Amino acid sequence: MLKHITHHHTLPLLLCLGIAVHAPVAKADNESASSAAAPVSDAAPSPAEQVYAIVNGKPITVDEYRKLLAATMRQRFYHGNAPESQAEAVRKEVSDLLIERALLVEEADRRGIKPDTAMIEQAVADADARYANVPRWQQQREQLLPELKKQVAQQSQIDQIEKAVRDIPPPADDEVLAYYKQKPELFTEPENLRLSVILLKVDPSSPKELWDKALEDAQAIYSRIKGGADFAEEARLHSTDHTASNGGDLGYVHRGMLPEALEGKIDKFEVGVASEPITVLEGVSLFRVEERIAPKLREFPEVASRAQELLRREQQDRAWRETVNRLREAANIQVLMSITGDGVKQP
Repeated sequence: MLKHITHHHTLPLLLCLGIAVHAPVAKADNESASSAAAPVSDAAPSPAEQVYAIVNGKPITVDEYRKLLAATMRQRFYHGNAPESQAEAVRKEVSDLLIERALLVEEADRRGIKPDTAMIEQAVADADARYANVPRWQQQREQLLPELKKQVAQQSQIDQIEKAVRDIPPPADDEVLAYYKQKPELFTEPENLRLSVILLKVDPSSPKELWDKALEDAQAIYSRIKGGADFAEEARLHSTDHTASNGGDLGYVHRGMLPEALEGKIDKFEVGVASEPITVLEGVSLFRVEERIAPKLREFPEVASRAQELLRREQQDRAWRETVNRLREAANIQVLMSITGDGVKQP
């Protein structure tokens, strides 16, 4: 969850203006640009004095929570509505984000970390440029700027803390070697397969009769190959895949590149033996494994620099998580509202 605190520098705008970061997916051609980009909601604001949570004696308002929740929903979900299966997790994440943000700003103040004035000035300039032609921004600019500056100032303090926490020395050579031995999967080249295919394309929306016909034709091709027909020649004659002219040769592929319907079956294929027809998204296929290249653990000298980079990144992430967790454990946090589908409610 912390990546949303430390890397979303648009958060200040979202909190104080409620701006949608991404434009809606589709709009009518005659819809006015000013209406689409308007940064200020017409809805009545939540009461400023209503408190969502208290963190070490400092309040987080319901208004802050609702604005960030709405902004997060707009960023992630079409029409700004999360599926119910995900909505609760997003509401919890927003709550944690605000609490941890408050703790980090307090820690920055304790350490004597000052806001980055250049970052604040740039945020104001960006807002002025982005909303230069939006009347409501021009009308309410002076009222909105103090909150905008406050949020950007706090974000700059958090960024400086994170930079300091992550500024750790590179791991020692023996640590890197131990990491390489503990996590060989990170340095192993996956199994490679050289595959050939015969594909009889069928549009996914086609009626069942066309799918049945393709399966019947594929079965006939399979029978001919079993009887001695050449796979590559059958591919040239009947396949509608782009590899047909090359005898169906797909070249070398690895797991993750294969059709989902093939993933669970590929281990059972014998080299040089055509598979029975398999229904895939694009139609009906026959596959043949031409060659298998077993997974190979790369030698440590080849991957030492990558191992060091991965290990250091893990150590930096761990140091950051531990810093935030330590602040949470030592804090007095009171959540006064319950998170619900409507946002918040009295307990």
